[in-house]
Amino acid sequence: MSIPFENKPMLVFWETTKACPLNCVHCRAEAIRNPGPGELDTEEGKNLIDNIAGFGEHSPVLVMTGGDPLSRADIYELIGYAKSKGVNVAVSPAVSENLNEKAIGRLKQLGVHSISISLDSANGDVHDSIRQVEGTYNRTLEAIRMAESTGIDVQVNSVVMKDTVEGLPELLSLVKGLGIRTWEVFFIIPIGRGNMGQDMEPQEYEDVCNFLYDASRYGIVIRSVEGPFIRRVAAQRKDGIQHTSKLYDILHDKLLARMGKPEGQSSIGSRGTLDGDGIVFVSSSGDIYPGGFLPIRLGNARKDSLAKVYRENELLNSIRQRALAGKCGICAYSSACGGSRARAYSRFGDPLAPDTACIYAAGNTEIAP
Repeated sequence: MSIPFENKPMLVFWETTKACPLNCVHCRAEAIRNPGPGELDTEEGKNLIDNIAGFGEHSPVLVMTGGDPLSRADIYELIGYAKSKGVNVAVSPAVSENLNEKAIGRLKQLGVHSISISLDSANGDVHDSIRQVEGTYNRTLEAIRMAESTGIDVQVNSVVMKDTVEGLPELLSLVKGLGIRTWEVFFIIPIGRGNMGQDMEPQEYEDVCNFLYDASRYGIVIRSVEGPFIRRVAAQRKDGIQHTSKLYDILHDKLLARMGKPEGQSSIGSRGTLDGDGIVFVSSSGDIYPGGFLPIRLGNARKDSLAKVYRENELLNSIRQRALAGKCGICAYSSACGGSRARAYSRFGDPLAPDTACIYAAGNTEIAP
């Protein structure tokens, strides 16, 4: 079996700090107001960047996340250092007073690859209730427009949960209207503050993925986080197979009413990344994990080679080889999908277990042909 990300990941996520002015109800990082103890300092951050450059030619993209990376006093120095080492940088800032016109201009000047900004609903009250800071919705729209005016590539990130799911068509319309080219949709994993009753049933996830397949035909690139079965849905839709229910009908009808009939091809790829397969995550204290939602410590960037950990760790090799248990292990779409390893771990304590958000792995229907 060909393993595209066997030698190096496509993305390295670095949780630069846990400090963040927001208090999001689903926060993976359980962010705090001020930097936590033991965070990588400037020189340690540069050593991590050297590690990323050490993957060799066409090194992974470094995604600086948090918390709020703009809360770090040395963030621009670190970005500049990464660029000097040939490492492309993307930044995922919180929408706060730190994300202003001056900051965006500085990011542009330093050659930041792209920025991602969270927008969870076209309804300002819903968005603000999730971020738990009044006025965040309006500041988010302003930040997106400011960034786009500089020419920085802006990606919108949105969380799908019970409070936001039926507003997805309106959100897509807003995102398209803002000129956004990439929409990344996050599916809840019960970790950090994410364990608060907002998860959905497997059939609801199936309906959302079928809606996102439709949405991807309107000239926007759609990716999912912890919902890799969207690639199985896309493959089945191309073969005329569809397992949907009432939620899909609601979303589909709203989509057609707002956007009209789609005419383009789907932008959903046939292969993507999983935790440990194409991505790796480094915490604010330097701990290395398969992904931000899969809290199995693999080493620490202060003393371990990131490339060695990624290439040689037994768990990561099992994930990349799809040596999975249960229905994920025998599914015909395992190579394309592979299931959320974070959700499997949160449910069973085993990162190689089935992903119970998938209708096949949950036993709602027969294994895909």
